[in-house]
Amino acid sequence: MVSFFTEGFLAGNTRNKASLMSDSSKTASDYFGAMGFEYDSLIHRSVPCYDAMIGKLIKYLPRHPQTVLELGCGSGGLSVPLVRHVPDCEFTFVDASEEMVELTRARVQEDFPETARRATFVTARFEEYNMGVDQFDVVTSSISLHHVEDKGALFRRVRESIKSGGTFRFVDQLSGGTEANHARMWQGMLDFERAPGNCTDAEIQGLLDHAKAHDHHTPLAAHFHLLQEAGFVGIDCVWRDEMWSVITADVT
Repeated sequence: MVSFFTEGFLAGNTRNKASLMSDSSKTASDYFGAMGFEYDSLIHRSVPCYDAMIGKLIKYLPRHPQTVLELGCGSGGLSVPLVRHVPDCEFTFVDASEEMVELTRARVQEDFPETARRATFVTARFEEYNMGVDQFDVVTSSISLHHVEDKGALFRRVRESIKSGGTFRFVDQLSGGTEANHARMWQGMLDFERAPGNCTDAEIQGLLDHAKAHDHHTPLAAHFHLLQEAGFVGIDCVWRDEMWSVITADVT
């Protein structure tokens, strides 16, 4: 669900477009992987409620899982709080960008060397990664799943990978339930990004071009439906701020 957003907002945000259109031709992993440590700064300057959102996800994680899979670990923005929450767990961190995987490895290694030695770090598109069956107590993700077009297929694979009694917890960028609401949400995010000290015009245009090329936003109701079809129960949205949401779903 990106067409009305991209047609409307990209038409009004053409500054620096010629110099940055090459960004939209990259894969999502190449685009973010090239940022390295700059990604940490950009995400805090472009997501109005990033720390609160990650904190809420951590709050709704089980206290004593044994195995956790993170899809789209990025530079470790969720990974490090995850490890801090359950340091004795066995983690698998997956990202399509080798640069991001190595950043996550370095951050976990620095703060939690014992956990890092037990962890598995995988460079792979999580749409293609073999999650296995009944492998994990928790599968989680942060601002990654909106890059997946066929969310139903991914949710079915995630469901198969989770053990009985396990859970799926993720934060992501969702579309509004109507085009008008979605447009207001995007305008609010753009206003935040344009605030003094946040994003430059070039950064905003790069993000817009990336969204047009790679994002597949889905409303909350559609997420609930797809998760239910995949076999999850107890589906809930435990926190939301405009387009940013924390979703929980369980396995019996």
